[in-house]
Amino acid sequence: MLLGRMKSYGFASQWTATLKVLTEETIKSSAIEGVVLDPESVRSSIAKKLGLDLAGLKVHKDRSVEGVVEMMVDATQRFEAPLTKERLFDWHAHLFPEVRRTTDKLRVGAWRDDSQGSMQVISGPIGRPKIHYVAPAASRLDAEMDRFLGWFESNEQKDPLLKTAIAHLWFVTIHPFEDGNGRIARAIAEMCLARSDGSAQRFYSMSSQILEERRSYYEILEKTQSGSLDITEWLKWFLECLDRAIERSNEITSGALAKESFWQDLNKKNVSLNQRQKKVLNKLLGDFEGKLTREKWMKLTKASSRTALRDINELIELGILEQEEAGGRSTSYRLKKMPS
Repeated sequence: MLLGRMKSYGFASQWTATLKVLTEETIKSSAIEGVVLDPESVRSSIAKKLGLDLAGLKVHKDRSVEGVVEMMVDATQRFEAPLTKERLFDWHAHLFPEVRRTTDKLRVGAWRDDSQGSMQVISGPIGRPKIHYVAPAASRLDAEMDRFLGWFESNEQKDPLLKTAIAHLWFVTIHPFEDGNGRIARAIAEMCLARSDGSAQRFYSMSSQILEERRSYYEILEKTQSGSLDITEWLKWFLECLDRAIERSNEITSGALAKESFWQDLNKKNVSLNQRQKKVLNKLLGDFEGKLTREKWMKLTKASSRTALRDINELIELGILEQEEAGGRSTSYRLKKMPS
């Protein structure tokens, strides 16, 4: 139903929604692990990699953000390409760009070697740690990952959503890297979901929902990994979480849909606007920061002060813009009515 509804909107709006969802997915997947990313940096990086209009977006250069985005974009936009060991090594290296030059701190772009002891997921204070999970020995990783990757590219599991849930669980259970396993597992899940949808466009964020349910996420993982080979409860939890993610998709994509409705409404009324007006309105309907003033209009459109004021007054007469209460030098404008 979600995919069908989104197909009724224009191509540009679908990609605007995809930009929002991938931004949300990237930020929230890192947040699950306690890693905080700058939203503007993530958004501008994804927009650039997707070839979307960067106007109105501040371009931030952040190597750690660029790396996480590179992994997420590769997983979702090249979802049909085989998942290989080399590809996973590249993803891992992207997660830790600064460590490439200081490999003594962390094994990057390679399986863990357990030189510092067995891989354990622990919590609690130093001296009194709680061990949640002990991963397979490093000596088993080549064989275990070969088996996982062979299954992943096979048709052994035909249901794509069950495959997504199993792939997520299987990867974090092998825990092949020293760090970043959770984020890579969720990128693999996104790749599976893109294959399931048959589309590189993303309209719902699984990681956003997992972050909302982080406590139960870790609880069901620990319970499943320490139990038998029966993973029914994990599958049930994962699919229900996915349902909730899809149900909440409108919270993320609503801006893109409102934008499409706005233009559809104007087209029905045969309203004719010039390119400067269209450009500024698109910014107001997107990620416009602060208030719209004549000076900002001039900067965005490269227009003179007189032309900017004429453009604004025309939109006011059409009932599209209205002047805010404060006047004088601080005169600013806003959309008079957003489409329902």
